[in-house]
Amino acid sequence: MIDLKLLQKDFEAVSKKLMRKGVDEKLLEKVKIKFEELKAAKVAFETLQAAQNAMSKEFGVYKREGKDISELKAKVDENKIRVADAIEIQRLRQEELETLAMAIPNIPDDNVPDGEDENDNIELKRILTPKEFSFTPKEHWELAEQNGWIDFERGAKLSGSRFSVSYDMGAKLERALINFMLNFNEKRGFHEVSVPHMVNRVALEGTGQLPKFENDLYKIEGQEMFLIPTAEVPLTNLFQDEILPSDKLPYKMTGYTSCYRKEAGAAGRDTRGMIRQHQFHKVELVVISKPEESEAIFDEMVSCASDILTALELPHRLVNLCTGDLGFGAAHTTDIEVWLPGQNQYREISSISNTRDFQARRAKIRYKNGKKNEFVNTLNGSSLAVGRTLVAIMENNQNEDGSIDIPEVLKPYLGM
Repeated sequence: MIDLKLLQKDFEAVSKKLMRKGVDEKLLEKVKIKFEELKAAKVAFETLQAAQNAMSKEFGVYKREGKDISELKAKVDENKIRVADAIEIQRLRQEELETLAMAIPNIPDDNVPDGEDENDNIELKRILTPKEFSFTPKEHWELAEQNGWIDFERGAKLSGSRFSVSYDMGAKLERALINFMLNFNEKRGFHEVSVPHMVNRVALEGTGQLPKFENDLYKIEGQEMFLIPTAEVPLTNLFQDEILPSDKLPYKMTGYTSCYRKEAGAAGRDTRGMIRQHQFHKVELVVISKPEESEAIFDEMVSCASDILTALELPHRLVNLCTGDLGFGAAHTTDIEVWLPGQNQYREISSISNTRDFQARRAKIRYKNGKKNEFVNTLNGSSLAVGRTLVAIMENNQNEDGSIDIPEVLKPYLGM
């Protein structure tokens, strides 16, 4: 949740920043009205409370002087009801304001470039040079089926479109990649955590998937439980509603989970292959940090994910996302895009985001800063999407006969 005190204090300036991210001006106007309604409710309560205090003092004087208190007592009792009503109105106005605020995305950092969509993102750097093939490289679904690694038809038979089944070396490579990534991240100081694949509504509200993106989530019928869209949700919410000791920060975590997404907004996109599936494996990085440390940690996370691709000898590039492509909870994001020769383009394989204190406010994650309790910063990023990494290995390491070379760093994980 955005800082409502900051929004109220400097409404025009903060609103301009939010509108850079596409926030509807009408929503902001509604928030402004709610600020005024809440302010009026507070004034009404304070006025009634002041009257109550004054009558209580007068009540004491009447009793000491032996005066008739019946009329004053009736006024006091009547005002008590008004005070209780005023408290309830104030609570309702606060609740209405916070409900509106839950639909407002994070404020983009000033250095995030303006833009409408992914076409306006800015390339920052390229790592490794794509290989030149003496033949026309195939796309990964052709290679997967030719080598007997992945079966899309039987995946669809079991579960519908955007599901697949992995066999033999395809399945072994997925497992090898997961272990390789977790070990790589652990060497960089991230502690491995195994988390549930189902979470409650509060957890998804905390990281910002709810209420806005409920249509993208798989809900467990008859329960307020959801399959996770990413390990970011349970890893971040481990510290939900806690005050963390300053000397324990940062908490640097990595975890592997399957991820489950309806891909409701992706109709017609990447319908073939493994780029966009309803269930996929991913290794995640999540960090809970002090605000002053988060930017350096962000750079560290980008380097960690990028270095995994370098170790796998996969060409990739770093991209700074523009305001129109920035996620709901992100203050700024660097995407890592891997080169896919079969598609002749770079495709996203990781997003590293700093959410500042946006998720911390929603999930109530604070730390002890001297005598004060302050909100932490939270960061998250893929390190990496396993299926897309496998896609990149297949396309970049293919031979003319359709066979696929195994990256050297994965051979020990495969007993080769």
